[in-house]
Amino acid sequence: MAVFFFTKPRQVIEMRDLEFEEQGFMLLIHEDYLKGHELHKAIEQYSYFDYEVTEALHLSPKEEQNIIELHDKINNEYRNNPDEYSREIILSHLSTILKYAQRYYKRQFIEREQITGKMASRFNDALKNYIHNGHLKKDSGLPNVTQLASQLSVSPRYLSDLLKQETGKTAMELIHIFLISEAKNLLRLGEKGVSEIAYELGFENASYFTRLFKKQTGMKPLEFKKLQIN
Repeated sequence: MAVFFFTKPRQVIEMRDLEFEEQGFMLLIHEDYLKGHELHKAIEQYSYFDYEVTEALHLSPKEEQNIIELHDKINNEYRNNPDEYSREIILSHLSTILKYAQRYYKRQFIEREQITGKMASRFNDALKNYIHNGHLKKDSGLPNVTQLASQLSVSPRYLSDLLKQETGKTAMELIHIFLISEAKNLLRLGEKGVSEIAYELGFENASYFTRLFKKQTGMKPLEFKKLQIN
């Protein structure tokens, strides 16, 4: 199975003692080549440029053939009698490669879920451990995507994209949902005030906690607490 990975401008890559069992290629596009073309902006939507090399795309034989054919078209256009149409044609093929990669990554996310289980479950377990181990107070702050991605041995962008595929929500959205769920439990008990709960869950101040709680539930924490008591 072929492996496909992406790097962005000024990203440093080091390769040592490589032994290739099969032929491969590197397609290098200078960022200036994209200027003035719609791809210069559109390329920002492809989050896999922020993935780690270990999160490379694994292509099926058919997928590999599609990419090779597009690479050959780019190579031929670049080397054989380039004219005023060449740049547009090359970038059109490049755009198609990027779209295919987006599709293939979604397929890979689904296959990964079938093999290793839902990342969302592991993510929620990591959140529970973070809270129950007292990190909210020790680290004086909310859990962030980078911390949790590190625990799960994936890059932050890969984690967020994988969770989006599984749940329809980003990693940060799931963190907020989890924290508000914890807050609801504490408010139902009625033993602690809003400010105390906000601090216990790692919020810097009660006002930010209140805004997030209202955004998630449609009501302020104190209103929610009164409803539970009544």
